[in-house]
Amino acid sequence: MPVSYATFERLKDKGVAAYRKGEYAAAKSYLSEAAECMVELAEAANTPELRRQREEIAAELIDLAKDCKAYESAPPGKRPRLRVKDDEDGNGKDASEWIVRDKPDIGFDDIAGLEDIKQEIRLKMIYPFSHPELAQRYGISVGGGLLLYGPPGTGKTMMAKAIAHEIDATFFVISPAQILSKWVGEAEQNVRKLFAAAKEEAKSVIFVDEIEALIPKRRSDSSTVMARVVPQILQEVEGFDRNSDRALLFVGATNKPWMLDEAVMRPGRFDTRVYVGLPDAPARFKLLEINLGHRPLAADVDLGNLCDRLDGYSGADIKSICQQAAQVAFMDAMAGADGRAIRQQDLLAVLERSQPSVRPADLGRFDRFVESGA
Repeated sequence: MPVSYATFERLKDKGVAAYRKGEYAAAKSYLSEAAECMVELAEAANTPELRRQREEIAAELIDLAKDCKAYESAPPGKRPRLRVKDDEDGNGKDASEWIVRDKPDIGFDDIAGLEDIKQEIRLKMIYPFSHPELAQRYGISVGGGLLLYGPPGTGKTMMAKAIAHEIDATFFVISPAQILSKWVGEAEQNVRKLFAAAKEEAKSVIFVDEIEALIPKRRSDSSTVMARVVPQILQEVEGFDRNSDRALLFVGATNKPWMLDEAVMRPGRFDTRVYVGLPDAPARFKLLEINLGHRPLAADVDLGNLCDRLDGYSGADIKSICQQAAQVAFMDAMAGADGRAIRQQDLLAVLERSQPSVRPADLGRFDRFVESGA
């Protein structure tokens, strides 16, 4: 059974508490177990960046656990403090060391299809930013919370980047691991620092992927960290000054919206919720153009036929199929086939052995979530 983030939090909290009390044998045990949990969570990460971040946390936990053995025999006056670098305010690591700012160069024109979704985001998010005087005249608030949810591989991260590009905003990319890690300071302090940094910009978008790990449903057995972090995030989101000239947009993305805390769905938080589903026919055609247009294609390649056959496949699936077909032609070229072009049969052969990554049962669960009033 896969480990949960709550299990990691519980073990880490116990390890940190024992460490601070000087109970190094117990701390070593708890921290080692927490590191093992984080290694498993890293292996299950759906992006290279999230995997790297989780591996770094696991490595720090392992190092600290190793140190505990040496600390057991050290005199009280020689025992080191928990390794957290203080900033000028004494509130943990300087936020600039873990808050990533970016200016995305991906716009709506770079995203295949999803025209209804783009228009909804324009009306609710982009137009109030780009026409603040009109928005003020009609009493339309600027910024707020936006939840992008849907199956994996459908372009939610690209959509968030495109929103920041369309309004020329600074893009803050944050993972739950960065917020929750003890090694960059207390979690709720990290939340405050993140929002404070975003409010310093003229326009800003905060993007959190896998947001269900940051704002999960609260239960009686939830970790003490999550019991503090979830209210802090809700307070920050609800506390936007949406009439300010520095209003910001908080964007969360998730493949599991049913795992989010119900409180985040209330008015004043994620006011706009957008389902990003599998690509329709025009989107699939454009995805094929994007992923094959820069490669050598044989005359028999029929994008329309491929588009029909790819119904039910995600954008990530289509990208992978195009890459695999290109690899077949590349390997033939390496074997001396005179640099032949990618053929229709190459694409069909890959397609025949590639199943859609999103199952009908998964889509049914999203349908039920939408019907429930998401």
